[in-house]
Amino acid sequence: MINKTITKVTTHVLQEMKLKGEKIAMLTAYDYSMGLILDQSGIDVILVGDSASNVMAGHKTTLPITLNEMIYHASSVVRGVTRALVVVDLPFGTYQGNSKEALNSAIRIMKESGAGAVKMEGGMEIKESVERILTAGIPVMGHLGLMPQSIHKFGTFVVRATEDKEADKLIEDAILLEKIGCFAIVLEKIPAKLGRIVTEKIKIPTIGIGAGQNADGQVLVTHDMLGITQEFSPRFLRRYHNLYEEIKGAVSCYIDDVKSSDFPNDKEQY
Repeated sequence: MINKTITKVTTHVLQEMKLKGEKIAMLTAYDYSMGLILDQSGIDVILVGDSASNVMAGHKTTLPITLNEMIYHASSVVRGVTRALVVVDLPFGTYQGNSKEALNSAIRIMKESGAGAVKMEGGMEIKESVERILTAGIPVMGHLGLMPQSIHKFGTFVVRATEDKEADKLIEDAILLEKIGCFAIVLEKIPAKLGRIVTEKIKIPTIGIGAGQNADGQVLVTHDMLGITQEFSPRFLRRYHNLYEEIKGAVSCYIDDVKSSDFPNDKEQY
C-alpha cells in the first residue's frame, strides 16, 4: 500500500521506513515516460541502472555503457519525477581504483541530471572512492552480492556468497559501507538467510534482488517485471505482465489496418 503522507522520498525517509518496518519498493527507469508512470504509481525509489546497457542498448553486459549515456538516461527520468528518490548507477570504469575520478563522475551525475543519489558496486575495494564522494555531500547507495560490473571476475551469474568465506566478507563489507556513510545497500542474488542476517546487522536499509523476503525493500528491472524482455528468467523475477505479447499484438493490428487502408478512417483525418 502506498504511503500517501510521503510527498518526497529522501534518504532520511528511507531510514524512517526501515525503522517502522515499512517495505521499500524500487524499480528501474531509463526515460521520461517510464519515470513519470512509476512516480505517479507511488514507487519509492527509481534506479537509473546501468542495466540500460542491456535493455535499452542491447549489450550482453552492463560494462559498455558510458557516463555520458547514464547522465542522458538519468536526466530524462528526473524530468518526470516529483516524489520518488532517483538513484543513478555509476558505470563501470568511472570509480574503481581512482577516487578522484569517482568524485568527478558523481558530481557530473548530480549536477547534470538532477538525481538524488548514486549507486556503486563493491565493498572494501571501493572504500576510498565512496568516502571521497560522501565528502562532497553526495548520497551513496552500496551494492553487494552479485555485482554485474565484475562479471568477468566472477565468470558466472550464479548465486553469490553461498560459502562461508564469501558470506563473511559480504557481511563485513555491508558493515563497512554503513560505517563510512552509505544510506542503503542493494543485495543481489545471495541466499535468503544471508540477506536476513545482513538486514538485521546494519541499521541502514537493504534492498534485495534475489536476496529473500527479509530485506527492507525489493528492486526489479522494470522491463523484466513487465514482460517486455523475455530472455531473462531468474528465480527471483516475478512477471506482472506480458507487455511483449501485448505490444506485438497491437503493432500487428496497426500493420493490418494500414495495409488494408482501414487506418486512418474518415474520422481520423482532416
